[in-house]
Amino acid sequence: MHPERKALFFALAAVLLWSTVATAFKLALQYNSVPALLFGASLTSLLALAATLYRQGRLKTAVFQLRHNLKTTTLLGAINPVIYYLVLFEAYRRLPAQVAQPVNYTWAITLALLSVPILKHRLTRFDLAGLLLGYSGVVVISIAGKNITGSLDGIGLTLALISTLLWAAFWLLNTRSAVEPLVQLFHNFLLATPFLALLLIITGQSLSLTVPSLLSLVYVGLFEMGITFMLWQQALSLTQRAAQIGTLIFLSPLISLFLISWILKEPLQWQTFAGLGLIIGGVWLSKRKA
Repeated sequence: MHPERKALFFALAAVLLWSTVATAFKLALQYNSVPALLFGASLTSLLALAATLYRQGRLKTAVFQLRHNLKTTTLLGAINPVIYYLVLFEAYRRLPAQVAQPVNYTWAITLALLSVPILKHRLTRFDLAGLLLGYSGVVVISIAGKNITGSLDGIGLTLALISTLLWAAFWLLNTRSAVEPLVQLFHNFLLATPFLALLLIITGQSLSLTVPSLLSLVYVGLFEMGITFMLWQQALSLTQRAAQIGTLIFLSPLISLFLISWILKEPLQWQTFAGLGLIIGGVWLSKRKA
């Protein structure tokens, strides 16, 4: 198969899988608390990443490499998976999926904002317009959330916005790591998973061991935290047209909304579509060059 076709296949697979995660989060949270979900999903992701490295004959090297990468991994692993997913899962627990998912999508706009102090970039007029559009979309979507539940969960909305800061910060800091992305992700989970197990013990919570619960944990661990990132990285490594491949990510929130309606039975609000349109417009503008 031609490399560009392979890249398209991997990118579409990643987009389709990412489209399911909002629904998967809500379903998984029906069976487990936030700490329990995060531990189970992180353990799944760790095993999947370890299996991938073992199949490539690099697992032992990756494990020994950790001692030279301990400082970076401690910082990155504290953000992802620990703090980021604790915040994100709690936001999903509090908010309708059709509110939490589009708000979390504004991380790409937040990235432009954080690149000013971290990478010393200057905000362009497109960045500023993107920020205005994107966060206008958040305001509109919050109205949709109020229509669904009868009130606006301010804490949930704040947590969803904080998750965008955490993910954008992680992405920017991760670009400074000299370690290959797959190995770095493995290191993050290798350090974080024992800590999450300890958190589970300290909080006195436990995993639900029913079949639906275990399936949801495995699904979130594989397709939100692990395999999907590998598919996306593979797509970008194969293509000579990264910008065009990157535009496919805009399909994800739209597909996600219909899955939310179909599986979770959330009544979709027109404000959700209007707000998402503003957010997508903001993301698109923030990616433009001045």
